[in-house]
Amino acid sequence: MPSMEQGCIAVALVQRQVTLVHAARTHRHSDAFLDVHTYTPLAPRVFLRAAVPEARIAPADVLRVLPAAAPDAGVLELAPRAYAEFVALSARTQARYERLFCAMAEHGRARRR
Repeated sequence: MPSMEQGCIAVALVQRQVTLVHAARTHRHSDAFLDVHTYTPLAPRVFLRAAVPEARIAPADVLRVLPAAAPDAGVLELAPRAYAEFVALSARTQARYERLFCAMAEHGRARRR
């Protein structure tokens, strides 16, 4: 994972949800965790500060670093291309979780027989 400068925007997994995050401070490669502010989708391309706005995530949870966008009073608006990347990563992660759930459900059915 590249180092994240303070104010950097990224798509990351926070509590198993694909979320937009904003680096709270500058992080180095050697940091074990990243301190971030979290945002939830409000409308296409528009995100609001989450109910639990601060989080500490592992660098491996960062899915993609996006072009910088400055938050304005707790609201963040992404460029169309960055929003398309967010949607694609969200869909890919959702599909992965659905496949895992189906595999677990099938495994459970096989055990009960």
